[in-house]
Amino acid sequence: MEKYWNIFVNGYSGYANYLWYEITHPSWKNYFYWLILVSLFFFVLEVLIPWRKKQAILRKDFWLDAFYMFFNFFLFSLIIYNAASDVIVNLFNDGIKAIAGGFDLQAQNPLRHFPMWSVLLIGFLVRDFVQWWIHRLLHKSDWLWEFHKVHHSVEQMGFAAHLRYHWMENVVYRTLEYIPLALLGIGLYDFFIIHIFTLAWGHYNHSNISVSGQLTGGILGGLIGIVIVNNLLDIQLLIEASLGTKIGVFLLCVALGSVLLGRIMKYLFNSPEMHIWHHSYELPDDRRYGINFGLTLAIWDYLFGTAYIPHSGQHIRLGFPGVDAFPDNFVQQLKHGFGDSAREQKEFDRV
Repeated sequence: MEKYWNIFVNGYSGYANYLWYEITHPSWKNYFYWLILVSLFFFVLEVLIPWRKKQAILRKDFWLDAFYMFFNFFLFSLIIYNAASDVIVNLFNDGIKAIAGGFDLQAQNPLRHFPMWSVLLIGFLVRDFVQWWIHRLLHKSDWLWEFHKVHHSVEQMGFAAHLRYHWMENVVYRTLEYIPLALLGIGLYDFFIIHIFTLAWGHYNHSNISVSGQLTGGILGGLIGIVIVNNLLDIQLLIEASLGTKIGVFLLCVALGSVLLGRIMKYLFNSPEMHIWHHSYELPDDRRYGINFGLTLAIWDYLFGTAYIPHSGQHIRLGFPGVDAFPDNFVQQLKHGFGDSAREQKEFDRV
């Protein structure tokens, strides 16, 4: 028991030190400043090329959503999640070893001899697929839906709405993600590149912009090019390459992404035009538990028949029946889903 208590205590102190280091030591491998940079990027795009031109730049609940971004990305881990999750992970792994005669879940890594690019690709696909099913569960379960309502209480969409969600969603997602990712040797926390990529794409899905598939395809190609020229995927072809060669490879990746992926990007990846319907106030009668559940990829919705884009959705009403009476401040939303707050919402028809 002392072992797990020490893990619990060290989890808090370790994460607190990590968070302080992140804030005081800006770098390209720093989650804190990547969140700021990605957010500023989409904020500027919303100012320059807004999809809903009459929507205010500082839309309704903008500052609430901005606070949620930092709370769910950093403060929640510091206050609640990190130390508790360390204990649960160690209990789980110790339990597996005891039951399976010393089998070490983390040590049995089937991807340990794979090149980095394939580990990242497999990790991304598995994580996104698991999250797609978890997202469906949040809509299907009456109990979990009450927590998920916090995210769906957004009435004007913008990039910061991406990380407005109840803290219980962190618990649900990370708990159900852990086993399939751990079996692959990826563990509770995904790789930095995957995490930043999904963060940026989640901001894009919720942003008040609309761009062509050729542009998003080119951007995706450019991101792949950046990773390749910096030898982040264990591709050794460009180690001794000149700056000119690296720039050429990057531009080639941009062009190939735009040409080869442009026409199919909005079938492969989620987009503002698709995700806006997920937040629609009114859903089809035969889709009462939701539509367009994809977080990063759209392909799961097309494969499993949950994709729905009847028209642009640019000006549809967002929310759910009863959203007008839903708590509109952080503290009340933090408590929502427990006790009286959940029972009071039952008088409204769920989405």
